[in-house]
Amino acid sequence: MTMSAPASNLQNILDQTSLRWIFVGGKGGVGKTTTSCSLAIQLAKVRESVLLISTDPAHNLSDAFGQKFSSTPTLADGFSNLFVMEIESSVDVPGGNMPGEEEEENSISTLLRDVASNLPGMDEVSGMMEVMTLAQEDKYSVVVFDTPPTGHMLRFISMPFVFENSIPQLFGSDSPIGPLITQMSSMFGMDSSAFDRFDKIKVVMENIREQFSNPERTTFICVCISEFLSLYETERLIQELAKYNIDVHNIVVNQLLVPEQASSCKYCINRHKSQQKYMSQITELYGDDDFHIVPIAARVREIRGADSLNAFGNALMAGPVNGEIAARVVIPGESDDVIED
Repeated sequence: MTMSAPASNLQNILDQTSLRWIFVGGKGGVGKTTTSCSLAIQLAKVRESVLLISTDPAHNLSDAFGQKFSSTPTLADGFSNLFVMEIESSVDVPGGNMPGEEEEENSISTLLRDVASNLPGMDEVSGMMEVMTLAQEDKYSVVVFDTPPTGHMLRFISMPFVFENSIPQLFGSDSPIGPLITQMSSMFGMDSSAFDRFDKIKVVMENIREQFSNPERTTFICVCISEFLSLYETERLIQELAKYNIDVHNIVVNQLLVPEQASSCKYCINRHKSQQKYMSQITELYGDDDFHIVPIAARVREIRGADSLNAFGNALMAGPVNGEIAARVVIPGESDDVIED
């Protein structure tokens, strides 16, 4: 019996009600933020509460919604269940507080925290600390991550898998550097028992690792454009995610040109031919592997504001009609001759 090919849309994300963590990522400049924001809006229509988080140091969620967001979850204008936050690169130092624990400040810990916040990789650490808090609170029914470009994103998403093994080796009670930690904490007036919190962190990290590697709870949506470098990076990304058993079965191919049949624009025609060549390669690579390949037409304007994001999200859910990519999507309040898409 012949099985039908997966639908060319993201409706499967809305249908899978068990999902708790949804990552959206890919090469820089392909439309990750637009896709993650639009998907979060669609999820808000069917889920009790949605949190959209930017883990990208170059935060764009505020620009996308036209509303200022911060490191505190803020309700998006016009929504009753969609919260948005942009994580800042500030973390607690070893011996600090677990998420949800009462803060105990002293001059040494403050100094160490200020130093730590400026070290490379602190953006990823801050993001993972926030995930730890969310994992413990279980406050939102689904969390959507607008991730940084591939390299930073892979460091972030691999942390639970790396930390689970490295934390007990470095800071556990049986660690060879345990006596040194005790001595240093005594010198700086810090309670050595605070390092026992790393045992708690290990438990939380193990829980996160189990959830991230469970396809019922976590999935990753790749966003790319129909070009060689983007296609190459998408393939590398999928292979890296497979090492951590992270589910990937959706690929959004953004910014596709759909020239008019009578178009005299040579650039449009040649660009379209080039895109179709790489689109064929994408279909050849992933078409037989149960991937939802979602082609999205290029827009003539920036997509900003909830109405535009909602229209883009509707296109993600609908996919091509009769095999054809919709060249236009009506944005409420705009003239028909200057419609996005």
